[in-house]
Amino acid sequence: MTQEKTKANESSLRAVDVMVKKVITINEESSVKEAAEVMNRFEIGSIIVVKKGMATGIITERDLLKHIVAKERNAKNIRARDIMSTPLVSITCETELEKAALLMFQKKIKKLPVVDQERLVGIISLTDIARSESMMGFLQKLAERLDPPKNIKKILNSYIV
Repeated sequence: MTQEKTKANESSLRAVDVMVKKVITINEESSVKEAAEVMNRFEIGSIIVVKKGMATGIITERDLLKHIVAKERNAKNIRARDIMSTPLVSITCETELEKAALLMFQKKIKKLPVVDQERLVGIISLTDIARSESMMGFLQKLAERLDPPKNIKKILNSYIV
């Protein structure tokens, strides 16, 4: 690998750099009502569904609207596994944000669970990616206008080409 290509890879932000590490999950045997209550309590738009500690699907607000509200079903009587979106599309910690964003566009999804050896370690949203990219642009412009301290230069040089 060329030195130029290595530097480009080192400067790319990866999923691990921006993912949310505290992922809210629910067991696939839980009721959809429980899933909605947890989503409401934590003010989140989706929840990862697990079976024996392994992520198996995701329930989004859209799933609740489509499978429960629109069909006037009783959320107490429906299991999470019955309405979750599956198969679960996921990425690894080392996935570059550009690749994660491309995958989201291709699959028409807004959330990607992050796994490490099949174990759920985080989640990343399109909003997380947009925030990180806009922040990098802001930091780059700031660094061009001001002479940042040595320790900040080191950080900026790691992430900004």
